[in-house]
Amino acid sequence: MHVIRTAQAPRFEVPGVEFTALAAPSRGSAEICTWRITVAPGLRSPEAHTLDQDEIFMVVAGTIRLSPDTETLHPGDAAVVPAGEPIQLDNPGDAPAEAYVVVRAGFVPRGADGTPAGTPPWAQ
Repeated sequence: MHVIRTAQAPRFEVPGVEFTALAAPSRGSAEICTWRITVAPGLRSPEAHTLDQDEIFMVVAGTIRLSPDTETLHPGDAAVVPAGEPIQLDNPGDAPAEAYVVVRAGFVPRGADGTPAGTPPWAQ
């Protein structure tokens, strides 16, 4: 068993989003990656991206949308984003939002133009 304590979990930031890295190949999970995101109020990602694997979001606090034209997710809601479907993270609320994210290890993210972006550090 590999235990990842919140206090020791690696943290990464992109503007408006903090990633707390949990399970990943470098932290004992050969097949599944999971992390917690904290999304700043009012954030809208500048552009969409896609993954080559399904990605699951489980909201635990605040509200998020996974693209501007999708439903708002609230605490307790989950969304499965099929592989290849664009994701453009949005927090329409006035408080930080938190969600857990799960995806198969080894996924390939791509920018809006289809260019591979490389595995992010929270999933390595």
